[in-house]
Amino acid sequence: MAIRWPLLARRTHKWLALVVGVQALLWTLTGLYMVAVHIDIIHGDHLVRVPVVEPFDLAGLAPPAQIVAAAPGVSEIRLQRHFGRPVWRAETPDGPRLFDARTGQPVAPPDAAQIRTLARHIYTGEGKIVSVRMLTDAPQEMGSRKPPFWQVEFEGWNRSTLYLSPATGELMSRRHALWRIFDFAWMLHIMDYDERTDINNPLLRVVTWATFAMAATGAWLLIWSFPRRRRKKA
Repeated sequence: MAIRWPLLARRTHKWLALVVGVQALLWTLTGLYMVAVHIDIIHGDHLVRVPVVEPFDLAGLAPPAQIVAAAPGVSEIRLQRHFGRPVWRAETPDGPRLFDARTGQPVAPPDAAQIRTLARHIYTGEGKIVSVRMLTDAPQEMGSRKPPFWQVEFEGWNRSTLYLSPATGELMSRRHALWRIFDFAWMLHIMDYDERTDINNPLLRVVTWATFAMAATGAWLLIWSFPRRRRKKA
């Protein structure tokens, strides 16, 4: 029995279109959103103030060697400000620690009231703080970052949220409604419904090849549908 290629191509094209058509539409819509909204807005750069770099008076500061001795296993040490005063920030195997830059004494981790003050200073919006919580379980929007961390939420349609370090009060991340929409769109776009990071997962590859097959059969049917001239007999 001879294979009827036009019929086979038409049926293949139809069923592939039914299977991958919805995903192709999602690729279009999510891609449009990701292009339309500027990436700086998605990152939330407009939500936080740019830190002002101020010079330090190095006279009378505790030597770095004193901090290294007080924090065994330190891999990095740098001078920064914490509530306006100079502190040494030491990166240790257990995470960052702060030391008073003048006395060399450890600085206590910020409490909820201090976190509220830091968040209010960092945030550029006008909305009031609606909640300050220490999270021990990471929400989906924090990805692979390990808790604990402080979560500070602000009022407003954008649901702006800042995440701060429990050890130093430093800004770890910022999230808002447009970022959350982007994250959801990205999940649909790459078809990774768990971690939302794998851009080469098996499901995406299968659907991509199926879409290619749909396009190829559609192109073949288009060419086949053109009228063909018959050769005249001599």
